[in-house]
Amino acid sequence: MIKTILVPATGSESDNATFAAALAIARPLAAHLDMLHVKLDPIAIAVVMATDVGAGAMTAGLIEQMEQEADAREQKAHDIFTRFCTGAGLAEVSAPGPAGAASPSAQWHVETGEEPRWMANYGVAADLIVAPRSSGEERGAGATLETVLLESGRPIVIPGVAAMPASFERIAIAWKPTPQAARAVAAAMPFLARAKEIIVIDVEEEAERTPEQSAEADRLVRNLAWHGLAATALRLEPGPEGAAATLLASAANRADLLVIGGYGHSRLREWVFGGFTQLVLAGAPLPVLITH
Repeated sequence: MIKTILVPATGSESDNATFAAALAIARPLAAHLDMLHVKLDPIAIAVVMATDVGAGAMTAGLIEQMEQEADAREQKAHDIFTRFCTGAGLAEVSAPGPAGAASPSAQWHVETGEEPRWMANYGVAADLIVAPRSSGEERGAGATLETVLLESGRPIVIPGVAAMPASFERIAIAWKPTPQAARAVAAAMPFLARAKEIIVIDVEEEAERTPEQSAEADRLVRNLAWHGLAATALRLEPGPEGAAATLLASAANRADLLVIGGYGHSRLREWVFGGFTQLVLAGAPLPVLITH
């Protein structure tokens, strides 16, 4: 069950799209949105810069300027949050009522320090995290995504290029027989239970597959059937652009959401934080739910 969703509030105009994506997920679940703004720590930055350029190079005036910029960005982030809640009719609450949540709600949080670390700290206590795609304005989005994915232990939804659909009626699962992929499917069960169509995609990265390997996707299909979920398996050979591009293209044509699991640290950075995540963050055509 998904009842709390963590969302970063960066203070950029793209926050509106991130908030809207999170709310689209929260509405049918009556979930609570925890909006977190992480404020830069000018003193910590000053210490690093002074170490790099020599003691005394950092002046009090520059620290004061950074403090003013951090305050201004915090205020902008809060203004965007307030306008969004007002426009969406979201109640700002800090705890559910006696009967539990009947509709989505939101809460504003501010911490000072490094965004990746605070997002991971808050993330471990959330049911789901919505992390925006990176852009020139949010240069740290990739670092935040990597830290949250590796250290929070929670599923992350990365919105696609288009607006988040009101519901995920068609879901694609990128399947490999790994613990991470299994956790991704488990994390996606609240969405799978509401889906009208589920497809399990198996990209055949090996030239020759044994009968045992060919049956891997069928086993997941059979397990989902025991949950009352009808799914079908689709086996693909990677195209000239590689397995990641083949997977994304196939999922984009067949689904509203792609569910995928990461691997171990070294392979995760190579496969997920290499070409695949660049495709996702630069403009995945559909939302992606990913876990580690």
